[in-house]
Amino acid sequence: MKIDVLTLFPDMFSAVMSESMMWKAREYGLLDFHVHDIRDYAGNKQRKVDDSPYGGGGGMILKADVLTPAIEAVRPADKTPVILLSPQGRVLTHQLAAELSRQPHLILVCGHYEGVDERVRELAISDEISIGDYVLTGGELAALVLIDAVVRLIPGVLGAEGAQHRDSHADGLLEGPHYTRPPEFRGLGVPDVLTSGHHAEVDRWRRRQAIKRTWERRPDLLERAPLSEQDRAYLAQLKTDSED
Repeated sequence: MKIDVLTLFPDMFSAVMSESMMWKAREYGLLDFHVHDIRDYAGNKQRKVDDSPYGGGGGMILKADVLTPAIEAVRPADKTPVILLSPQGRVLTHQLAAELSRQPHLILVCGHYEGVDERVRELAISDEISIGDYVLTGGELAALVLIDAVVRLIPGVLGAEGAQHRDSHADGLLEGPHYTRPPEFRGLGVPDVLTSGHHAEVDRWRRRQAIKRTWERRPDLLERAPLSEQDRAYLAQLKTDSED
């Protein structure tokens, strides 16, 4: 996958993209990553990229005659998605990250200040994505979140084969609890089923724990999670037990 990022603060990407799975993806040739400074397309000595809004009001607006040419300079003559990180966009989910991970090329635009000239949206933006219902100073942190969520789903990036399919939200549920050595710590042990060697029982236990944790912490997810008849029976049992 190729990812181009347009930003006013390119240095914000250096550390994150040089560590952990992001470094691995780049080192192994699974990710071709580039950062572009929007100021390079300003076309004036002051490298001015923003101006005050028509009609008054606080804040500054990123100029259409700077940002649009910047996008066009890195966008090939195809349908490569150009994504503006914006609190007005559709909310990033695991399913959306999986959808984006199948794209060969993404262009991410980091908004800043009060926002971008609306004509940039009309001329050059194909999608808008938000990482939550809150506002950040700029789109850089949101872009890094999106990149991490997407790149880790590229085959070969994660060490454990199929690990991304066991993540929270991958199947609509939260993950259940995990344990590792030592077998006992401060009086707390490990569930016997996990050391039984019975793989079918381990899978059954993990599935039920995922349902239970989702029901306890994010019951809204259960409304659209793909549940089997056995899953629904266990969920009904949980609800009955909680009423006793």
